[in-house]
Amino acid sequence: MNKLLIVGTVAFDAIETPFGKTDKILGGAATYIGLSASHFNVKSGIVSVVGEDFPQEYLDLLTAKNIDISGIEIVKGGKTFFWSGKYHNDLNSRDTLATELNVLADFNPVVAQDFKNADVVMLGNLHPLVQSSVLDQMTTTPKLVVLDTMNFWMDCALPELLDIVKRVDVITINDEEARQLSGEYSLVKAAAKIHTMGPKYVVIKKGEHGALLFHNKEVFFAPALPLEEVFDPTGAGDTFAGGFSGYIAQSENISFDNMKNGIIHGSNLASFCVEKFGTERMETLKKEEVQERLKQFKALTQFDIELS
Repeated sequence: MNKLLIVGTVAFDAIETPFGKTDKILGGAATYIGLSASHFNVKSGIVSVVGEDFPQEYLDLLTAKNIDISGIEIVKGGKTFFWSGKYHNDLNSRDTLATELNVLADFNPVVAQDFKNADVVMLGNLHPLVQSSVLDQMTTTPKLVVLDTMNFWMDCALPELLDIVKRVDVITINDEEARQLSGEYSLVKAAAKIHTMGPKYVVIKKGEHGALLFHNKEVFFAPALPLEEVFDPTGAGDTFAGGFSGYIAQSENISFDNMKNGIIHGSNLASFCVEKFGTERMETLKKEEVQERLKQFKALTQFDIELS
């Protein structure tokens, strides 16, 4: 079984949307990535840190999904990373109400021995120095390294971010972040500019409008599935990344054509994530549901264009 190493936050979130609000619930990039990747036949492990306040039931949930948690450090007396946000009516924009780094402030990642030879490394959203430290610990060169980042690191750690961007094969960012990183408004030009920074593949996420995959002059677009209800978009991008990296790790095929499948699988899983608050939908998601919705994606995207 191929190995997928996941790096990112395991955290508490408190979320408010037009449809309701939560107290502290399970969150974090690595959590969403891991739950999403668990739908593929891969051996996945998380590198992260939590405080002593992190409930055992959350760790048990990850273990029950066959996610190796030996790389999750538990800091005695420490408090877990906490984020609170409020989404606007369109759900595309949000205000951060609180960010408490807590144990994340002094996090030095330690990759478990069994995952130092992982086939695929998924670097979830974290400080670029943490992401670099993980790559430095690998004993074999991964077949694929995927990086997810955000505008926060472009604002406050750009030199370190550019260093890690040089070392990855795939970068996944949203359209606003692609424009900021490249200085280009056109997403085609933005992807071309980002290619020159290191990544062979550039994935630009456009939320409810789907995702674009760029490789040299080749472009692929996958729509997002139109949903009757979007309840909470928190973690949708991480769920997408987990589906993409999980599928690629399982298939052992890192060609552009196969990455198209990875984009569809990522979009498919992300469409479930937004249906309930936090990780709630992903915790109970059944394989039969995933397959059924994949059929909807196929019907949505595949037809023969008649050329006159």
